[in-house]
Amino acid sequence: MSIFTNLFGKNKIAQGTGARASVLPVLPEEIYESANLELQDVIAPSALKIESKAINLGDKIARTFFIISYPRFLTDNWFSPIINLDKIFDVSIFIHPIDTSLVLRQFQKKVAEVQSQINVRETKGMVRDPMLDTAYQDLEELRDSLMRAQEKMFDVSIYITIYADSDLELFKIENEIKSILESKLIYIKPALFQQEEGFKSVIPTGNDLLDIHQKLNSEPLSSIFPFISFDLTSEKGILYGVNRHNSSLVIFDRFSLENYNSVTFAKAGAGKSYATKLEILRSLMFDTDVIVIDPEREYEYLAEAVGGRYFNISLSSDHHINPFDLPIPREDETAEDVLRSNIINLVGLFRLMLGGLTPEEDSMVDRAITETYAIKDITPESNFANVEPPLLSDFEMVLSGMEGSDSVIQRLVKYTRGSWATFLNRPSNVDINKKFVVFSVRDMEDELKPVAMYIVMHYIWNAIRKNLKKRLLVVDEAWWMMKSEDTASFLYSIAKRGRKYYLGLATITQDAADFMNSPYGVPIVTNSSIQLLLKQSPTTIDILQKTFNLTDEEKYLLLESGVGEGIFFAGLKHVAIKVISSYTEDQIITSDPSQILSIKKAKMELETASG
Repeated sequence: MSIFTNLFGKNKIAQGTGARASVLPVLPEEIYESANLELQDVIAPSALKIESKAINLGDKIARTFFIISYPRFLTDNWFSPIINLDKIFDVSIFIHPIDTSLVLRQFQKKVAEVQSQINVRETKGMVRDPMLDTAYQDLEELRDSLMRAQEKMFDVSIYITIYADSDLELFKIENEIKSILESKLIYIKPALFQQEEGFKSVIPTGNDLLDIHQKLNSEPLSSIFPFISFDLTSEKGILYGVNRHNSSLVIFDRFSLENYNSVTFAKAGAGKSYATKLEILRSLMFDTDVIVIDPEREYEYLAEAVGGRYFNISLSSDHHINPFDLPIPREDETAEDVLRSNIINLVGLFRLMLGGLTPEEDSMVDRAITETYAIKDITPESNFANVEPPLLSDFEMVLSGMEGSDSVIQRLVKYTRGSWATFLNRPSNVDINKKFVVFSVRDMEDELKPVAMYIVMHYIWNAIRKNLKKRLLVVDEAWWMMKSEDTASFLYSIAKRGRKYYLGLATITQDAADFMNSPYGVPIVTNSSIQLLLKQSPTTIDILQKTFNLTDEEKYLLLESGVGEGIFFAGLKHVAIKVISSYTEDQIITSDPSQILSIKKAKMELETASG
């Protein structure tokens, strides 16, 4: 009988007589069946080599260890540094209960043995041995706890398998784990000549082939509980993503923190707008009103999908905002306070519009704004609900009657009678009485974008102060507002005062350098309880590392992260996060142009078919 091997590695048996043998014909059906893949073929490594201290699994090297010794006391969370180690490894814990009656019989013999040793030493007049005394005391206490059913005994096995790409990397990981454990007087050893059994004991099949146990009672056993890695899973809130380290859910409620603000930093294409839209969509389900300042027209489809309002702010737009509008004072405010605050904000706006003001011009503009309100009978004693606010042209008229105002008027004319008059010199006609509102400034000229964003922010702020309600204000591409000190200062004031009005400010930017170089950049970050750092570019990572006190490992994690991956900070905790969405959410919030075109095409086809 001779054995031949076909192309697929399957053995065929040929029969013959004497020295010659005939090969059996291979049928097509047999060739097809021999090529079928089973699950074990898919998950198996390309090669396997078992050595005395390691196993080669294709391109990876694995080594299994077991714990051989524990100290007298185990502190809580002693296993936490291992679980939170940023390495690839598997841990298997086997716990076998021991019959209490059997343990008590063994303890009786052990206690008698220790007591006998103590008595012998006393009889011989030897110095007292503290170790024997401590052992006797521990045995008696544990025996009493077992008899009162306060404790139970267990055979416990802990096996750790680490993985690496090279022997040197494996050696470094091994030393790191050993140093962490030995600092706690816990010692491990590799499963010498038992790597195969060790590896099989760690994989999720529930088979303890090493069978190396240590006896522990209930109290120290509880300290080994493995699910102690950092997480941000709370009882309420929205799902921000998945903890990349332990796959737990990052669920958090920004309105449960000391302030409700957040900042998001990421390079272009890293998924910052996607993550923000996902938070918006989920926040809307929890009765949170959301207002967005959108510089790139990325939120239009989302507004349409959830039945929100979308305002396109541009020179040719039909939507207008009058910066002289006044909010109705709240119960804890006076009309004088509201008017004074509005005048201060308008002075900041004119500094921005007119390219700066001298001290004399600043004082003149302040006085002119007050007189502009006065010609409309708006004073600190007025009822703002029944007044008609002035327009920019009224302000120009008042200013023209003041001595030395020629320079200011020349710069103001383009906003009142020039090409930019359609933007500012009109009564307000936008209504934000919806759960989701978007203001887009994409079609606004770049020169006017900071002005437009300031005016929109000021209008939103006045609307927010009217009534107390849970709201989220999202400022995308916030670096536009950090270009000017006045706009940056206004953004910072909202970050500080928003909590009083139940408002969370979400600041998003891709230009971390410009944002942090502003004198208000760091204060805005420090006034934000939530920070989300996604994939970063090498040019900005050092600034963020210094600002957020990142370790080198966290720094490289941000440089190497994929789309939607990064670090999520909330209060004193932070975790590595991956933003995830359902299929339906993805179809609503996607920013991928190809996906958007496909969705629009499918929608048109559906409308054509239904028509």
